[in-house]
Amino acid sequence: MIPMERSLKREQREENILLSLRKLDYLSRSQLQTLHGLGSDRNARKVLQSMEEYLSSFRDGEKIYYLNKAGRERVQCRKLRKKTTQVRHYIMRNDLYIAFGNPFSWKNEVKFGIEDVAFVIADAVFERDGIYHAVEVDHTQKMSKNRTKIEKYRKLSKVTSFKLIWITTTDYRRKQLLKMCEGLDVTVFTAADFH
Repeated sequence: MIPMERSLKREQREENILLSLRKLDYLSRSQLQTLHGLGSDRNARKVLQSMEEYLSSFRDGEKIYYLNKAGRERVQCRKLRKKTTQVRHYIMRNDLYIAFGNPFSWKNEVKFGIEDVAFVIADAVFERDGIYHAVEVDHTQKMSKNRTKIEKYRKLSKVTSFKLIWITTTDYRRKQLLKMCEGLDVTVFTAADFH
């Protein structure tokens, strides 16, 4: 490959990584590795280190990346992200994004519902084969809050069809969610399903 081609290819890869971070807020090194085919752990670290002028990071089990000021400017991102204790919520949601094949229609934090029936702020929504999928992350949420949300989904299920997808932290919580969602078209994953 001639140097000019290599440079353009590297720039395109950087741009794609920055756009993923604009869309998904926070991504772990392994998630970026999977999404962008960065190969070995060593190569992924090298690629991400070469982009440090655009990225901020911190450790939470593994390195977590997000856009810094220069990165936000390069991809016209208005959302300011900082180091947060809530990062596991984002990482769990992004595990589902990757598991479902990076749906083009994926949108985070969406008001989902029907006038005069119910509205809920879903952690993410995407459409596949003409069916909407509402994504919910149960990381540190109280079960009573989950129950309230599920009741809104139950009202909506009487007038429209959709699939409900949960990701939670333990098998015990997964069983609780499945029981509360009886009668709904639901799938519940645990974070361990993806690691």
